[in-house]
Amino acid sequence: MTHYKGYLIDLDGTIYMGEKKIPAGTRFVKRLQDKKIPHLFVTNNTTKTPAQVQARLKEKFAITTTEETIYTATLATLDYMNDMAKGDTAYVIGESGLKSAIYGSYKRETENPAYVVVGLDNDLTYEKLTIATLAIANGAMFIGTNPDLNIPTERGLLPGAGSINKLLETATRIKPIFIGKPNAIIMNKAVERIGISRRDLVMVGDNYLTDIRAGIDNDIASLLVTTGFTKPEEVAGLPIAPTHVIASLDDWQL
Repeated sequence: MTHYKGYLIDLDGTIYMGEKKIPAGTRFVKRLQDKKIPHLFVTNNTTKTPAQVQARLKEKFAITTTEETIYTATLATLDYMNDMAKGDTAYVIGESGLKSAIYGSYKRETENPAYVVVGLDNDLTYEKLTIATLAIANGAMFIGTNPDLNIPTERGLLPGAGSINKLLETATRIKPIFIGKPNAIIMNKAVERIGISRRDLVMVGDNYLTDIRAGIDNDIASLLVTTGFTKPEEVAGLPIAPTHVIASLDDWQL
């Protein structure tokens, strides 16, 4: 068994499933904490701030951690926008976690924003899509926070932010710049934040298309746990095999 110096860890489908606790996930995090192994939760979820994610982990899943261990696609999006320096205006489709971060640094603009940022929005309306479509057509930089087509929940696979971005891509014929896993933007920032060489890291997650490809595509070892999106029967047919595959995080030796 390979021993890694640091862990990049997905949340939904790996540590919990929607509102449902995955007990092995909680035990895995506690083992990392007990051994003082550096780890960073890298999540494509943009609906909550790091502080809200921190509180939810503690209240619902018995995981006590610091805000510094949580790196969301929202934070990566804001880092990317700051690097691009295209303008100081934006239009956001998303929830409070995304809007508070972006509008905290950029002015809300519906007519001619420099950026259109699209994440998951449980209150999505046709008018929001219309504003975004017209702004993108007028030259706004089209940023998708993450490409997740579905969200694994206790109800089943629900539409994700990637599905909303697909709709806008179809309407505008312009592809979004995706920030979240498996893209290099969030992974490079995560590696920088944890401060460990990528050859000594492993990306842990349940979704081959996002978590595991994030490892494969960015020269980081990958650990697929088949508790969420990617099912055990799919593993044999995956185009590039994960570095490791397990049925439960209880099976992983640190």
